[in-house]
Amino acid sequence: MTTAAPHAHGIHFGRRDVQNVAMGAGAIVLLVGILGFIPGITTNYGELLFLGPDSHAMFLGLFQVSMLLNIVQLVIGAVGLTMARTWTGARSFLLWFGVLYVVFGIYGFAVGTASPANILSFNIPDNWAHAVLGLAMMACSWLFTRHLAADEAGGTGGTEEMRRG
Repeated sequence: MTTAAPHAHGIHFGRRDVQNVAMGAGAIVLLVGILGFIPGITTNYGELLFLGPDSHAMFLGLFQVSMLLNIVQLVIGAVGLTMARTWTGARSFLLWFGVLYVVFGIYGFAVGTASPANILSFNIPDNWAHAVLGLAMMACSWLFTRHLAADEAGGTGGTEEMRRG
């Protein structure tokens, strides 16, 4: 005999999967923004500048950071946690901030690491991380909501609990 647990239908602690993913993404990005200001976790901390390619501080010894990039990460993380309150907000956060991270990756590759246009202090690992994170966020926005839009429109069945949101 098997019974379906409440989480078997995409609802965890009163939240949908897409909300949980958005909360996780927002929390991780917020944490990265905070840790970017902590010496030891960020090596070469004395070389942390507000912006530009001359900031040689390295988050986890791999990702070049600046104060402005850390602040941007803090803001994105806070927005993600706020938007995750609803499934539509969570979907929008994952989609549009995913697009922003892909743009960050493309921008970083396009301007190069030594260019004065590299105001957020991106290096090659940053560019790859931003591109992959952005694509993953965009994929999650679709994967975890493709059935919800149809349910909201009254299309594919779903439980009454799912339709209420």
